[in-house]
Amino acid sequence: MEHLYEMLNHVDGYIYPNELDLQWGILIVLYPYLTGLVAGAFILASLERVFKVKVLRPTYQLALLTALAFLIVAILPLVTHLGKPFRAYEIMTTPQGHSAMAIFGFVYLWYLMVVILLEIWFDYRRDFVLWSQEKKGFLRRIYKILTLSVTDLSPKTVAWDEKLGYFITVVGIPSAFLLHGYVGFIFGSIKANPWWSTVLMPVIFIFSAMVSGIALVLFLYMAVSWFRKVKIDMPCLDEVGKYLFYVLILDFTLESLDQVHRIYEAEESFEILHMLVNGKLNITLFIFQGLMGTIIPIIILGIFRIYKPKASIRKPIYLITSMLVMMGIFFMRWNVVIGGQLFSKSFLGFTTFKLDLIGAEGVLMTIFWMTLPFGILAILLWLLPPWKKHSEETIS
Repeated sequence: MEHLYEMLNHVDGYIYPNELDLQWGILIVLYPYLTGLVAGAFILASLERVFKVKVLRPTYQLALLTALAFLIVAILPLVTHLGKPFRAYEIMTTPQGHSAMAIFGFVYLWYLMVVILLEIWFDYRRDFVLWSQEKKGFLRRIYKILTLSVTDLSPKTVAWDEKLGYFITVVGIPSAFLLHGYVGFIFGSIKANPWWSTVLMPVIFIFSAMVSGIALVLFLYMAVSWFRKVKIDMPCLDEVGKYLFYVLILDFTLESLDQVHRIYEAEESFEILHMLVNGKLNITLFIFQGLMGTIIPIIILGIFRIYKPKASIRKPIYLITSMLVMMGIFFMRWNVVIGGQLFSKSFLGFTTFKLDLIGAEGVLMTIFWMTLPFGILAILLWLLPPWKKHSEETIS
């Protein structure tokens, strides 16, 4: 009863009884955020392999391994949120064609097993063979297993590795759009919620995913280079910054178009949504997402398109800008997931979201799921170091 009275103190206006507590918390914010990082990192990698942007070569394998590390974890916040997470496998064993979430399970499995793992395997296969011959002990056995007993290093076989890897990348591009566009579809198809129900939602999710993934790879490339104490390839860094700038503009334009459409259409829900963005979401939408996560990065990256200060100045600014962009996309997900549950279906009141420190939906669990992909990436970089890949000349 005390909990009920406490919740009522945070209610504004009139809401239905089942709207006191939000059904989706911070873990559901992480779910589209992490999948977006995966899609964006993969698309950046495809620029080098498919579209032959060779200046991005230093980030190619890093982007692939980043996509794999974050894809492994992306589904886990959602599974943790379930009341009975150990039954999550049933989404595969008892498929339901009419369930959007069930179909996403197959999209996720396709992207993990067919696209990401196959592309990495074809890209590293000859290195697995060579490393299995060079290394000793435990690592030798690991690399031998990873070869899958395909040890042919003839030029013809290596050429087939390249061709098949290229084909997988081409297939992976629409798969990346499908992966994250489908997450946006899940929200956009909920007709009962005017904050989510828009045909632009899947498209906005796709472009925001590209923004966050490119910013993540930019950040990781600088961090890994600093950790390894190697010189950063500034043409590569500037090229990544250029693509981040272009995609950020497209993302900002789409989100602005969505808001302009809502304002012009001014449906019966317009008044409650207007109160939402100017009240409950005022700081997270206008300051964190809009100003710090979008406007300031666009201005900085736009200036770099016109005038380039020396590298010692550009590097820290790129680092800060990438973190601002990732923060902005995180709060974009927050504003969509949490914001869409703060107003009542009656359009007459608001509830409040309280983020706890501990528990399955708490801050500590969120930090754990956010840091776990970086730990997995560190292991992948140790096991599959892009900077130690053999050149083709070592085969002949």
